[in-house]
Amino acid sequence: MSGVMKRMGMLFRAKANKALDRAEDPRETLDYSYQKQLELLQKVRRGVADVATSRKRLELQLGQLQSQSSKLEDQGRKALALGREDLAREALSRRAALQQQVTDLETQHQTLQSEEEKLTLAAQRLQAKVDAFRTKKETIKATYTAAQAQTRIGEAFSGISEEMGDVGLAIQRAEDKTAQLQARAGAIDELMASGALDDPTGMAKDDIAAELDRLSGGTDVELELQRMKAELAGGSTQQQAIEGGGAQQQPQGQQPQQAPQAQQPQNQQQTPPDFGKH
Repeated sequence: MSGVMKRMGMLFRAKANKALDRAEDPRETLDYSYQKQLELLQKVRRGVADVATSRKRLELQLGQLQSQSSKLEDQGRKALALGREDLAREALSRRAALQQQVTDLETQHQTLQSEEEKLTLAAQRLQAKVDAFRTKKETIKATYTAAQAQTRIGEAFSGISEEMGDVGLAIQRAEDKTAQLQARAGAIDELMASGALDDPTGMAKDDIAAELDRLSGGTDVELELQRMKAELAGGSTQQQAIEGGGAQQQPQGQQPQQAPQAQQPQNQQQTPPDFGKH
């Protein structure tokens, strides 16, 4: 179960990273980095100002303590001149305590001054880096913008851009639909011609029906022609029988031999083959 969760987590992070890569604009990232560097530089400058303010405050305190020390020294000297050695000793004792404070403040002052110099130097170096980053940032942004414009122009000319791709797909879909309709129309024509589809108007006939109608019409013509030939042949036979009837008498009950031949076309005419019904 833990392996599945790890794979799911890795897959989610990979998808999120890919989505962020697509959404990230290097120019915006550079501007954001420059803004953060400016904020850091502002903080360093503020720190330098704070250290300088503390140093200045120590200098004021040192000035006050030194002034008090000088005043106590004068007071001790005056007391000693007036014969008040005890007052002179007390003044000198206070002056010694103030001198210790002055020494401590001078040590702090030197520390603050050294820290201020370090911060000032760091601020100057950071300012130089920020200026260099700003120049580089603008150069990279200009190069990226030019490359992006060149890529878009190339994609537009080659037809692989998103907009041109949509146009190409629309044209392809239109061509496919046109070809599909043409194929469907041709298939319907073939099916109607073969008789697989019926014409509701009854006007169109398939090839088989047309052939059967042609054969039926030809058979009727042939039968009519045979009938006419049989009539002509029968008329000639009867005339010959009349001409030769006086010399030879045919036996009673015996029919002439040509009569069935004359009757045969009539029988064929009575039962003609019905080709049109098939």
